[in-house]
Amino acid sequence: MGEDFINSFTAFNMSRDLPVVSVSQLTTMIKEVLEGVFPRVAVIGEITDLSVAKSGHCYLTLKDEGAQLPCVIWRSYFTQIPFELRDGLEVLCRGRLNVYPPHGRYQFIIERIELGGWGAAELALRQLKERLAKEGLFDEARKRPLPKYPRWIAVVTSPSGAAVHDFLTALRERFCPANVLIVPVRVQGEGAAEEIAQAVRRVNDLALPIDVIVVTRGGGSAEDLGAFNTEAVVRAIATSRIPVVSAVGHDIDVTLADLAADVRALTPTDAAFKVIPSREEVTEAVNALAVRLRSSAELRLRMGQAMFERTANHPFFRRPKDWLYEKVQTLDEWDKRLDRAGHLIIERFSQQLQQKITHLESLSPLAVLARGYSMTFVHPDGPLVVEASALRPGQQIKTRFAQGSAVSRIEEVLASS
Repeated sequence: MGEDFINSFTAFNMSRDLPVVSVSQLTTMIKEVLEGVFPRVAVIGEITDLSVAKSGHCYLTLKDEGAQLPCVIWRSYFTQIPFELRDGLEVLCRGRLNVYPPHGRYQFIIERIELGGWGAAELALRQLKERLAKEGLFDEARKRPLPKYPRWIAVVTSPSGAAVHDFLTALRERFCPANVLIVPVRVQGEGAAEEIAQAVRRVNDLALPIDVIVVTRGGGSAEDLGAFNTEAVVRAIATSRIPVVSAVGHDIDVTLADLAADVRALTPTDAAFKVIPSREEVTEAVNALAVRLRSSAELRLRMGQAMFERTANHPFFRRPKDWLYEKVQTLDEWDKRLDRAGHLIIERFSQQLQQKITHLESLSPLAVLARGYSMTFVHPDGPLVVEASALRPGQQIKTRFAQGSAVSRIEEVLASS
């Protein structure tokens, strides 16, 4: 169809009577030709002018030394890209050409995108590592030491792989009084990452007193170790309340699970060496404790002997009667001092009491009467008379003297002059 249109357009162009078309018609004709000639195309170039609209669609430009190509990635595919797009990234894009009539320009609809320099999986892994590192999931400060003598060990691995055999064999060669719980999972393939992460979380929820978790497999290619480079496994290990040992692959294969674990082991055998001490280490520790116990017992024995000697040489045990008589003599002296102190206290209080009695007597109305004064009351039980105007002729009064009293009648009340 595209060739027929080009031939027809060339024939029209060579004739003297050119067809007259509108802008929309011309654009539609170009759209049919362009999309018909290039139904699918693969383009390699460098990303520039990258932007994501509110709709979720991604717009960018592919460029090289001589040209630029406007591109769009619809949201349905953009959200599934396994790595982060950014300006300057070289990519290989597959898709189709499209003409956008409102702007009268063509654009490239990207339906699949791959990395030109880095592999997509490798870049995605690097970006995931950087993002998790920024969250602090690989920080050494958050890693915990393993228990010296674990009682329960949970091993998350494939029950049919060589890793579990190597781990258990190495444990038998060590000092291994611990119980081992095998948690079976797939360690590679689809769904393996989810199984491993779920197993680590499930062990944390067990009622058993698990002391350490070992996540292990027997090495493999980068693709085989893919499950241990997933965000789900890293987060499960980093958030585990139980210390985790990661024994995945070999020395040259460092997975994200290794970085997140509290302790990294090179192999399943190395994991057993790190989790359980050797018989030689235990024997050495027991001998050291025996030496410390013997030294402590000897020190306590010497301290006891010294205390016994001090007690045996005490005067009470050498001359008990003399010691008792000294204490009795001291008691007699304290008795005399107490008796003297009691007499002094009584005498001092007697003097203070006499002083208070003398002071009260000096303030008593009776003492005033003894000096020739008297008190007059309205007879028989009336109030004290303090002024003459309170009396009336013929009224009886009672006068109190220092010795006795007298009753009299008022003949006349004289006003004060």
